[in-house]
Amino acid sequence: MAKESALFLRQFLRSPIATGAIAPSSRYLAAAVTTPIPERGDPVVVELGPGTGPFTAEIQRRLGGRGRHIAIEINPLLARHLAERHPEVELVVDDAVKLPRLLADRDAPAADVIVSGLPWAAFSAGTQIRLLRAVLGAMRPDGAFTTFSYVHAQALGPAISFRQRLRGAFEEVVPGRTIWRNLPPAFVYHARRPRPVPER
Repeated sequence: MAKESALFLRQFLRSPIATGAIAPSSRYLAAAVTTPIPERGDPVVVELGPGTGPFTAEIQRRLGGRGRHIAIEINPLLARHLAERHPEVELVVDDAVKLPRLLADRDAPAADVIVSGLPWAAFSAGTQIRLLRAVLGAMRPDGAFTTFSYVHAQALGPAISFRQRLRGAFEEVVPGRTIWRNLPPAFVYHARRPRPVPER
């Protein structure tokens, strides 16, 4: 864990906006954000921004060898670290805004579950919009999307804007309880029933 924390911190210092946090997410947050993964069947689970892999490990545990786990990581150094730790994951080093095409290129069906570790509150309005459009375009109609937000950031403009956009993108958005055993404390958004992708 110390190695992952040090790697994550170095990447934050190099690119704080893209990395979005000073430390990897805790196992408590990982457990909360992966709850929509079904216990049976062969679901397609897409992970956005896996970083050093705290959500990755929990997704793998829940899947238990079933279905497909496709992870999209834009940082080559973090991706290399993730590939070494989790060779069973279909890792794609690319931008999540291309998600529908990235899935199509791999003959992957639409996602049953999308788990996001992306720092939404650190993104511009345009980036938030493009990423949400990509998420909507890659999901099954009955799919689930989860992401998280830090408690201290909720009053910031970008976090408020993201919350509004998320509610416009899904018919159901439910915030979970605060995960205090995370640095910093965070909570999970559980979103279901994606709305049609807007034309503009």
